[in-house]
Amino acid sequence: MDFALNDDQLAYREAAKAFADKAMAPYASQWDVDHTFPVDVIREGGDLGFCGLYTPVDLGGLGLSRLDTSIIVEELAAACPSTAAFFTIHNMATWMVANFSTDGVRASLTPRMASGELLGSYCLTEPGSGSDAGSLKTKAVREGDEYILSGSKAFISGAGATQILVVMARTGAADSGTNGISAFVVPADSHGVHYGKLEHKMGWHSQPTGQISFDEVRVPAANLLGQEGEGFRIAMKGLDGGRLNIATCSLGGAQATLERARDYLHDREQFGKPLATFQALQFRLADMATNLVAARQMVRLGAWKLDNGDPEATLHCAMAKRFATDACFDVCNEALQLHGGYGYIREYAIEKYVRDLRVHQILEGTNEVMRLIIARRLLLEGVAEAIR
Repeated sequence: MDFALNDDQLAYREAAKAFADKAMAPYASQWDVDHTFPVDVIREGGDLGFCGLYTPVDLGGLGLSRLDTSIIVEELAAACPSTAAFFTIHNMATWMVANFSTDGVRASLTPRMASGELLGSYCLTEPGSGSDAGSLKTKAVREGDEYILSGSKAFISGAGATQILVVMARTGAADSGTNGISAFVVPADSHGVHYGKLEHKMGWHSQPTGQISFDEVRVPAANLLGQEGEGFRIAMKGLDGGRLNIATCSLGGAQATLERARDYLHDREQFGKPLATFQALQFRLADMATNLVAARQMVRLGAWKLDNGDPEATLHCAMAKRFATDACFDVCNEALQLHGGYGYIREYAIEKYVRDLRVHQILEGTNEVMRLIIARRLLLEGVAEAIR
């Protein structure tokens, strides 16, 4: 088992870091204050392939593995977790169009999404169904060569600022559960698509989040992803990678705050000597670094499992998401504490990382749901071997 990055992965990391240091880090704090969605920067990242990281090469993407992707996303998130998270959401939408759409839609949209020309939003969550995604009520009724889409979605990243919506809707009976859910590609400017007010959030200020309603929106039947009734399966396939993505954004934020905390301990003096000389603070820094490295290894193991089609990939992605988002939030929170009062003010940017990373424990399935996934799988006879 080789834990070292290969030459290609080192090159990906350097390219991502160079982009993040130049195009993201100097502006992240201002984006946070102004609630600016940096579309031009995202599209600049698209020129480097960051909008189609694991989209096939023949459709304009880089065709990378999920492990390679995690290395890139971590560097982007070190500069701005909020913007990096939108990159990952767009990548998930692009991957779904690339892998499950009809030939015509795939050829028409995927290269433009992979380049960043068209940005995508993922529309699963509804006002009344968060963790219980299988109870969604948005409907799609077939009429000839079209579906009529009606309903609403909540907490949609990029709402009102993206061009493509990947929407989960019920095509089966109301009591059909997850088997009655289908997925559609919907142009964001379609007649009948309406955008509600943007949410005022604790963090993630560099991307808009809002509600989208669908009032008898006509969607060509060719825009169905996969077959009718396969939408929930497609959503879950996307969420395995999505959970790794959001965990990776936590890694980047934690790495950035750990480095800031280390530098601060060297620079700040109390009682006549640097904070770095106090053993109690050294131990806290040591624990932060240890938990960060443990989280990174779990994320990369989950990515390796997903890349290799391991039957327990979902289990490992859930464990990685649960552990990394909890552990990395704690690292950021500890970094703030080590900065004392300075950590609480915007000038030092630590508080932004704390705010941005807090939502990662909720996104892509709450960490309580991750525990359910893990426990239910482990309680099956013989499955405990999956974690050995």
